[in-house]
Amino acid sequence: FCFNWKKSAAEAHRMLVEVYGDAAPTDKSCREWFRRFKDGDFSVEDKPRSGQP
Repeated sequence: FCFNWKKSAAEAHRMLVEVYGDAAPTDKSCREWFRRFKDGDFSVEDKPRSGQP
């Protein structure tokens, strides 16, 4: 929702930390999600990866 409200990833991260505290996603994670959204990828499913987990 923050992306659609034209918030920055940093603003979204601050909001999430305010609500979820230590359980909030990292700033880096928020930036990665915002990059995906900006590229038009609105899928919340993880992408397949090679290698061991």
